[in-house]
Amino acid sequence: MLLTHFIIFNTEENQDPTLDMEPTENTALTEHDGPTRSMSRTQIFTLISVASVNFGSMICYSILGPFFPNEAVNKGASQTAIGLIFSCYAFSNIIGALLMGTYIVQIGAKFMLVSGLFVSGGCTIMFGFLDRAPSGTVFIALCFIVRSIDAIGFAAAATSSIALASKVFPNNVATVLGSLEMFTGLGLILGPPLGGWLYQAYGYELPFIVLGCILLLMVPFNIIVMPSCAAEPSENSFLQLLKVPKVLLICFFMFSLSSGLGFLDTTLSLYAIEKFGLTPGYVGLLFLGVSLPYGLSSPVFGFFADKYPTSRRWFLILGGLLSGLCFCFLGPAPFLHITSQLWLLIFMLCVIGFGLGLSLMPSLPEIIAAAHEQGFEDGLSTLGMVSGLFGACWSMGMFYGPMMGGVLTQHLTFEWAATIQGGLSVLAATLLGLYYQYEHLKKRSIAKETGNSFVGEGGNLLA
Repeated sequence: MLLTHFIIFNTEENQDPTLDMEPTENTALTEHDGPTRSMSRTQIFTLISVASVNFGSMICYSILGPFFPNEAVNKGASQTAIGLIFSCYAFSNIIGALLMGTYIVQIGAKFMLVSGLFVSGGCTIMFGFLDRAPSGTVFIALCFIVRSIDAIGFAAAATSSIALASKVFPNNVATVLGSLEMFTGLGLILGPPLGGWLYQAYGYELPFIVLGCILLLMVPFNIIVMPSCAAEPSENSFLQLLKVPKVLLICFFMFSLSSGLGFLDTTLSLYAIEKFGLTPGYVGLLFLGVSLPYGLSSPVFGFFADKYPTSRRWFLILGGLLSGLCFCFLGPAPFLHITSQLWLLIFMLCVIGFGLGLSLMPSLPEIIAAAHEQGFEDGLSTLGMVSGLFGACWSMGMFYGPMMGGVLTQHLTFEWAATIQGGLSVLAATLLGLYYQYEHLKKRSIAKETGNSFVGEGGNLLA
């Protein structure tokens, strides 16, 4: 009910009755002025399908955090090797997202989604049997191989689902994605504690087998409910998109945020076990500190980002600064001279999750708007490129975060490593704010030269 409430409220004045039919390039995205109080069949099926992808994928992805680092140490992996195992998933996701975003029209969005789910679910089950592999090099190598293939499948499912959701709801991208992030958050919420408790009760294999089977069940479900979507290839490319300064800065901004989450994946569990003596089950609950506020706040901020487009810039920068500063208090930073306490760690994780919801929801619609300003056509091909770029930048951060988190924690301390990670987010938010200020001054200068009055779009700094 909450999911449909946000979307219906924001789409009731701009829906298309043709969405009840099979969507095509010319019919699925057009909107009309006649008010309606309900979503079309295509929109409902798309929401159900993408929600199932978000939930299934994230619950399988997030189960590693509470117990895998400790299990990998017992199998002869170093802290750096553990970071690289997490990072290889993101590295393969980068390649997969860029390729899938480029060829989404040729492959077919629906086929890309269901085949990606099948590959990811199978790899999740296979990962559960790696505890039987010999310790040392063999175990580490198999972890790299299975995680890399899993990442390609996840990239296919995620890229196509984001593109389809953006296509079916072109004027409500942030609202829809924010509402769907509740299911992402639900997967992230249930994954760590469920994985931690299953591991504690039944051992290493069962968490992966159970959750991998859940993901495989999403395959026939999405074959039935996911609408097909025809489109024509675009002549535009990723390089043209990256030449837009605003797009490049938003990509770096997303990179800084996702690297923070990747950092926590490989460092938080070991730090909490060593510092506070927590069991894997309770460590899984720590991850709720990020995922729960993120999942609850995302639909709210997504709604306001669509309802008041000028607020997106404020959301981006304030959320980035908030998340970055909170990383400095996770340890806390040694120069703050604050004693490390469990309640402070949990509180900072909650604020980081809130900041992520605040800053991530406006990111995709801002990139789409910037692409359209540069003359990119309004179609599935462009949305596929944007969603592929979105996924690739996010994965770059998830590659950098675990790798550098492992290296910094091994050679410094968790406290210093978290502070350095937080500084990256602060830097990205600051650069984005400076660009928005430059853009505002440039528009005002052009208005003066042409003799036209210039009205800001949301205040002096971020107008």
